[in-house]
Amino acid sequence: MAKRPDWLDDAVFYEIYPQSFKDTDGDGIGNINGITEKLPYIKELGCTAIWINPCFESPFLDAGYDVSNYCRVAPRYGTNDDLVRLFEEAHKLGMHVLLDLVPGHTSWEHPWFKESMKADRNEFTDRYVWTDSVWEEPAGYPSIRGISERDGSCAINFFTHQPALNYGFYKPNAPWQQFMDSEGAVATREALKDVMRFWLSRGCDGFRVDMAGSLVKNDEDQKGNIALWQNIRAFLDEEYPEAAMVSEWGEPYQSLAGGLSYGLSAALRVFPLQRPVQE
Repeated sequence: MAKRPDWLDDAVFYEIYPQSFKDTDGDGIGNINGITEKLPYIKELGCTAIWINPCFESPFLDAGYDVSNYCRVAPRYGTNDDLVRLFEEAHKLGMHVLLDLVPGHTSWEHPWFKESMKADRNEFTDRYVWTDSVWEEPAGYPSIRGISERDGSCAINFFTHQPALNYGFYKPNAPWQQFMDSEGAVATREALKDVMRFWLSRGCDGFRVDMAGSLVKNDEDQKGNIALWQNIRAFLDEEYPEAAMVSEWGEPYQSLAGGLSYGLSAALRVFPLQRPVQE
């Protein structure tokens, strides 16, 4: 089991939805500069770290959990330079900053998906989970079809506009299902590492990982997802050992085995409810 960064041991987090936090330019939407201005106040509350909900470029059909560019701050919130300045100001106060990472799907407006929809094979053909025929739906997964040049149905997460990224299947049982070590699945994993590198190299301290236990498909015991995150944690240990990954994962002990740190689920398991709460 990977050792988590020491700073997490006594960290107290303050969660921020940028759009409903401080607005510094009068457009009615909170922004990155507003968060930066309030850092001293957040520290006075006793918090040592902040978790910023999705702030990347997005059509905002799902509050930013539909990312169209992982490496650009949404213009409504500011610029990449604004976010880098936030990192710098937080560090001056002895605080850490986690960004919300959404690795399981993108917006259907993401350039990766636009390329993946093309009939001619290209670098992004296998970036998402596609069947081989528009008449074949991915059994067990909701999907969209009839929207692209290519033949096939594409698996989605949650909403129609959130196509599922391809990290492979732990136990493939159909010709269109790729193994975890397939070229397409490995390319997706490496692309995720590139996104993480991009922000960590600019001062980010780590990530809250959305749907961390759902990336590898047909993985009932989560062995594939654990192996995936162990691979990513090994990359972090080599390049950014102080980077934290706090997970959204229904089973915290599987999360810990994958090298991610505790999330809300772990806290709920520490204090299990023995009997109904009575008023």
